[in-house]
Amino acid sequence: MSRRTTFSAIVLAVTAVVTLSACSSGTASPESSAGGEDFGLVQAGTLTVATEGTYRPFTFHDESGDLVGFDVEIAEAVADKLGLEIAFEETQWDAIFAGLDAGRFDVIANQVSINPEREEKYLFTDPYTVSPGVIVVPEDDDSISSFEDLAGKTTAQSLTSNWYELAQESGATVEAVEGWAQAVALLEQGRVDATINDNLTFLDYEKSEGPTGLKIAAETDDPAYNAFALTKDKTDLVAAIDDALAELREEGVLAEISEKYFGADVTQ
Repeated sequence: MSRRTTFSAIVLAVTAVVTLSACSSGTASPESSAGGEDFGLVQAGTLTVATEGTYRPFTFHDESGDLVGFDVEIAEAVADKLGLEIAFEETQWDAIFAGLDAGRFDVIANQVSINPEREEKYLFTDPYTVSPGVIVVPEDDDSISSFEDLAGKTTAQSLTSNWYELAQESGATVEAVEGWAQAVALLEQGRVDATINDNLTFLDYEKSEGPTGLKIAAETDDPAYNAFALTKDKTDLVAAIDDALAELREEGVLAEISEKYFGADVTQ
């Protein structure tokens, strides 16, 4: 064998070793990132989640300053199922969808209700919160058991809420209030007969302040469904989150988190 042939063989061998070494070390390909897939994440291996951080009991800061809440724990459980790290981006509600559109985060976890207008622009996962509207009355009041029974009654409602419209449609006289706290105060003082609000709001009030001496007299037939919101290009991530939610529901994790914050299972 000539010296030229010997030298060429050595060069080829070294090149092969270097190539194999490069393939087996360094940064992994997107397909081999945490969770087995890339999903087009803002940061590989991390689920970046937008949330307000000021919306108790869904997303807020506890006494130690940690970000906690129902939506926070659901998102953490999903990320764990996907084998991803999680990073929360606290964002005001007015800017949260603009941030999603701009690619600042992968998903919104902030009790986002599914409605036709949003579905035109965004993808939604399967709901992880199901909550009807409810009529709340004093425990000793049996005169109201349906929305038809509100005719001639007085309810306390925020004038900018959907519940105000429902109360009017049901024939009630509406006492204008700024929000739930004021409505409950009027109800407990006997100055109104009832108030209509979201079931989650009432359950949270019962959990934190109970026993309150109040009860649910009736609920709507068409509950609100709240889910993670994503941009239209995240079909693979939506499917993966849906699978994670199904497993968490079957394992009882969703119910456990719900019981912690509401004293009831509001996830289905």
